[in-house]
Amino acid sequence: MPPEGALLESRTMRDSVMGRVEALDKVKALTMLPDGIHVRTEDVARYFEVSTGVIRQLTARHRAELCENGMRVLRGSDLRRFHSDMLSLWGEGRRESYPQAATQLTLHPRRAVLNIAMLLRDSDIARRVRTYLLDAEEDLRKGYADLDRRVTDTESCLGSVGRALQELGPVLNRMSYRLDSLDRRLDATNRVVAALSNRLCDVSAHLDRVDAKVDGLAHQVRDLHRAVGG
Repeated sequence: MPPEGALLESRTMRDSVMGRVEALDKVKALTMLPDGIHVRTEDVARYFEVSTGVIRQLTARHRAELCENGMRVLRGSDLRRFHSDMLSLWGEGRRESYPQAATQLTLHPRRAVLNIAMLLRDSDIARRVRTYLLDAEEDLRKGYADLDRRVTDTESCLGSVGRALQELGPVLNRMSYRLDSLDRRLDATNRVVAALSNRLCDVSAHLDRVDAKVDGLAHQVRDLHRAVGG
């Protein structure tokens, strides 16, 4: 893991973790304006436990980068509209305590505050935020590495299964051939049994005819005996 100071020097590294705004509240609660989206320069200074002047100097040096991450300055009608919106959210009983800027107001969303945390050198809070970001990134890399290892193990296991299936192929082919042979023999046996059944039916019919003839002869013999005896 690179040292937390690396974020101070590398814009690329800062950009890579700019979405991790949850790091701010993990280190210290950040008090937002009533819209829940922005904080003022004074609020940023209070969060990082430095003077307002330090924050103003830093934002002046890195204005382009901070503006890309949401920092903006309100003046004129935009400022009046913003104050009106904030007063409506502040609540009737607290309006007198709402701080209104006279001529301009610099607003910072969480993303810009996180950007400041990665630029501010002389703040223990900022250092802790940077350390949290790098620790989180390290945990994420370890998670990806573990996932990659598990995928590799799965692929290896699937490769073993594939080889086993290849080895079973000839065996399965032989079994399939023998089953086909048994099916053919069974069909032949069924045909023989069907033929024997037909023959038995014919024999049974013939025996019935013989029985009928024997019964007829027996009646004739009885009739002859009665005739002779009479």
